[in-house]
Amino acid sequence: MTHAAPVSPVDRAGLRQRIDKALAEFLAGQRTWMTGVDDALVPVAEAIEAFVLGGGKRLRPAFAYWGFRGAGGGDSDQVVTALAALEFVQASALIHDDLMDRSDTRRGEPAVHRRFAARHRNAGWSGNADGFGDAAAILLGDLCLVWSDELLHSAGLDPRVVAQARPVFDEMRTEVTVGQYLDVLTQATGDTSVERAGKVARYKSAKYTVERPLLLGAALAGAAADIRAAYSAYGLPLGEAFQLRDDVLGVFGDPSQTGKPAGDDLREGKRTYLVAVTVEAADAAGRELLLGRLGDPGLDEDGVARLRALITSTGALARTEERIATLTDTALAALAAVDLETEARQALVDLAIAATRRAD
Repeated sequence: MTHAAPVSPVDRAGLRQRIDKALAEFLAGQRTWMTGVDDALVPVAEAIEAFVLGGGKRLRPAFAYWGFRGAGGGDSDQVVTALAALEFVQASALIHDDLMDRSDTRRGEPAVHRRFAARHRNAGWSGNADGFGDAAAILLGDLCLVWSDELLHSAGLDPRVVAQARPVFDEMRTEVTVGQYLDVLTQATGDTSVERAGKVARYKSAKYTVERPLLLGAALAGAAADIRAAYSAYGLPLGEAFQLRDDVLGVFGDPSQTGKPAGDDLREGKRTYLVAVTVEAADAAGRELLLGRLGDPGLDEDGVARLRALITSTGALARTEERIATLTDTALAALAAVDLETEARQALVDLAIAATRRAD
């Protein structure tokens, strides 16, 4: 007898399809508005459509949705549409992150700044093509952040319900922005401490990937204090574990799965937990090798392989994997300690596994 594969927590209740539908309908309306302003904005609409609809795991709206349901919220398309706004926050962060890191690709396609630089070159326009691409990426990232507001408020929910969730949404966007700055600052100062790596991970990614989406869903459902506390106790360690998995993939991931060149985090000089514990454990020669090549945009495959070998031989990779497992266990224990709707609880358990054992 054959058994059907388990349904992904992002696909339960047709969630992914419903999120994608909400995003596509909103973007269609924005395209119509922009073409009414000027046909020159069509490439802007196309680029954001390709970025938002062309990929992404939809983890953030999934955490928010199941957090809402777990707190007793009833299913509705309006709620799904409102929570789809998180995908525009994510798009904004990624577009800006790729620009700051000078990344060439995202999900196997040219990064937005590269896309618009190529458009400038191909058209033979005047001025600097890379400067045009950079300016376009800043503006498109800003536009996505503006649209996150617009989608949240136009989803059809009672304005009083939106108002009670608004502080969570605002704080989340502030946190990811200051986290991005701390990431840039850490690369500039060369701080390789475990403490600094943890703080950057917490604010740049961890809180806005899991905890804040959960609390946004909880706020929309009018959740009690004990559920909000449990969501934080689950979301913070799980968000950190998610980021640590991302850090491992940034060094050891398969480009065909990650959509980024192998070892890109090393070329970009990311001061991650993985790097921090390698510096802590390496001997003088190992630290010299790592710090001498970290942030080198010309780092070739052999250089990446040498740094991977160092990270592995110092035990830093194993230590990071152990921390991912410990943080995930802590998160699941917090979830088990609170009374939640059954399907939502299982979805949040499955999301924890999906977020921390990713192959891509």
